[in-house]
Amino acid sequence: MATRVRYAPSPTGNQHIGGVRTALINYLYARSTGGVFILRLEDTDRTRYADEYVKNLYDTFAWLGFYWDEGPDRGGPVGPYIQSERFATYKEYAEKLVAMDKAYYCFCDEERLEKLRESQAASKTGDQGYDRHCRNLSQEEIDRSLADGRRYVIRLKIPLEGTTVFNDKLLGTIEWKNEDISPDPVLLKSDGFPTYHLANVVDDHLMGITQVMRAQEWIPSAPLHRIMYDAFGWEMPELCHLPMVLGQDGHKLSKRHGATAVNEFRKAGYLPEALINYIAHLGCSFEEGRDLFTLGEMEKLFRIEKLNKAPAVFDYQKLEWFNGQYIRLKSDAELAALVKPFLVEAGLRAADDAKADALELAAMPLVRERLKLLSEAPAMMTYLYRQPELPAAEEFIPKKKDLAAAIAMLEENRSLVGNTDFSVIEAAENRFKERSVEIGAKLGDLLMPLRVAITGSRVSPPLFESIRILGAETSIARIEAAIAHLGGGK
Repeated sequence: MATRVRYAPSPTGNQHIGGVRTALINYLYARSTGGVFILRLEDTDRTRYADEYVKNLYDTFAWLGFYWDEGPDRGGPVGPYIQSERFATYKEYAEKLVAMDKAYYCFCDEERLEKLRESQAASKTGDQGYDRHCRNLSQEEIDRSLADGRRYVIRLKIPLEGTTVFNDKLLGTIEWKNEDISPDPVLLKSDGFPTYHLANVVDDHLMGITQVMRAQEWIPSAPLHRIMYDAFGWEMPELCHLPMVLGQDGHKLSKRHGATAVNEFRKAGYLPEALINYIAHLGCSFEEGRDLFTLGEMEKLFRIEKLNKAPAVFDYQKLEWFNGQYIRLKSDAELAALVKPFLVEAGLRAADDAKADALELAAMPLVRERLKLLSEAPAMMTYLYRQPELPAAEEFIPKKKDLAAAIAMLEENRSLVGNTDFSVIEAAENRFKERSVEIGAKLGDLLMPLRVAITGSRVSPPLFESIRILGAETSIARIEAAIAHLGGGK
């Protein structure tokens, strides 16, 4: 039987790392087995649902670059793929369970349920949850209540004794005492909306899902779903509960650890391929001694057996390393196009500026090795667009030298820059080395004040390449501004 897996998010928030990781593993499994990857929107929680979250879902995966084969926007043979469009189906199957005596009508109103909750809370006993008051109503009582138009929900009959057993591909056989399962949970609410459990099981069956790969936090739902599959007489999909993703403090990854929504990583300047590669490695291995893989390579190499049982720790420094590696694989033109939106947002250039485009293309070799995030580009490149703010005099002064020495070095540099051809960087470097020997100065002492004058900082992209991009006229003007700043030239 062909593999069919799904990603079934609830559009009640933006896509986050945990959800994308679940989607990615399902996608890789489908591709590695020649199967089908499905998107299903579980949108029955209308109190938190918003169209913006659906848009974020589509935007996120379009940016990440992996997609589903069947879904709301693509169609497919088992649609609709949006749960709010399938309510008639859920009601039909809930009624089937009632007819098979696997579920029952419950007419308890909210007032009774609230009193039950208060009583249980006050008693502080182990008996919590619904008390199965309507489980054994006579048919006459049921018919009378229905005829009177009383509102009802449909509840699943959880076996009162014994255990429910299910197998997990990663964790092995798991047994759950039936007495520990939520007593007779609601399947169909009084407003006709299905609960997660009913919709999930019915949809997975009707859509032919063969493997359910989801986070380990869903393990408590598995015994309840096992009971439902058995009640319907259906075969349960193979389960694989994925290892948790934790922050460095050992707790489940959340906002307190930093960015978790994918659009936050995007705004911070991460590349989609870096994010995908790192997420894929959370709790999974592909090939010893290698870190970087294309999506196509991961599709071929992925195996469930390579998943780890232990939780994975999300390491932001490791992700930054991945991002830096992928940045360095970009061509100058590719990287210039990627940093352009960040430069526009920083106000360094207009969106439509051919001169700025050419400047950035020339500047990419200067910043590529230093960038970990695309968002770092504006700070590194500001000096190429405008005269940098000159720092305090101390920044210009070489070690064990004084202000007069710094000014003298700048005056030497003004002459050198005006008489040096920077089209060949090695030749330009040799010219400055020769001059430092001629004046009896260390090369570093000669260059440090020049670097600060040109870039505004002691630490900057390559100096001579920067001068070549800026041109001699602009560079000399900056040197003169630095001399004036230090009180020279009076």
